[in-house]
Amino acid sequence: MSGSHNKPIAVPGISFTVPGASLDVPGLTAEEIQARVLHRDGLMLVIDKPAGLPVHRGPKGGANLEASFDGLRFGLPRPPVLAHRLDKDTSGCLVLGRHRKATASLGLLFKHGKIGKTYWAVIEGGPAEDEGTIDMPLGRLNVERGWWQKPDPDGQKAVTNWKVRGRGDGLCWLALEPVTGRTHQLRVHTSAMGWPIVGDNIYGNGPRFGEPILHLHSREIVIPISKNKEPVRVTAPAPEHMRERLRACGWNGE
Repeated sequence: MSGSHNKPIAVPGISFTVPGASLDVPGLTAEEIQARVLHRDGLMLVIDKPAGLPVHRGPKGGANLEASFDGLRFGLPRPPVLAHRLDKDTSGCLVLGRHRKATASLGLLFKHGKIGKTYWAVIEGGPAEDEGTIDMPLGRLNVERGWWQKPDPDGQKAVTNWKVRGRGDGLCWLALEPVTGRTHQLRVHTSAMGWPIVGDNIYGNGPRFGEPILHLHSREIVIPISKNKEPVRVTAPAPEHMRERLRACGWNGE
């Protein structure tokens, strides 16, 4: 296939491009993934997922995060297991269960919406208001594109709360809280509102190769894992690739 142009797909209310490869990041060594542990207790780990590394091994193989989980046993007989997913190009807080019972408990908390999630995104343009809610059902785009979603009145309920954290030249920094957990929810919702996430090469204007990559980061997660204890609250530092645009929107580096 020659040429580097993305092929648009027409869907009412949203435009797509068919991307090639985005950013491909090599796998992590045991030391590298251990350095990304943000929280560790007897039940779970929260790690800071790098952008560009898929959580699972794909059909074509290649580097993935799970391949380095053996380095996260910390004395337990088995490596930890994913309690949820993040897209390949999304960075930040990723929760792992350290044993079967913990993973099952975490799975139920995610399934029933008991886990608080805050994402940071840098979007193109931005809303006129300073906060709001997007209530827009989502359905699958088509069978060929498996995971890809589109706004669909007959689709699954999808709700996102958003708040403006700062504005810059043609950019806006949002805190996004997904109330539901649909695939690509934040990416489709922002794009359908007319403010796609910077670097989104499926639902936005991101390039097929190279920079900027997706500016979506799982900033904070709040997990009520123990009944008689305060929820565990974990924050992931802003990733390198987002810092310049976050600063342009007023982020002070904290």
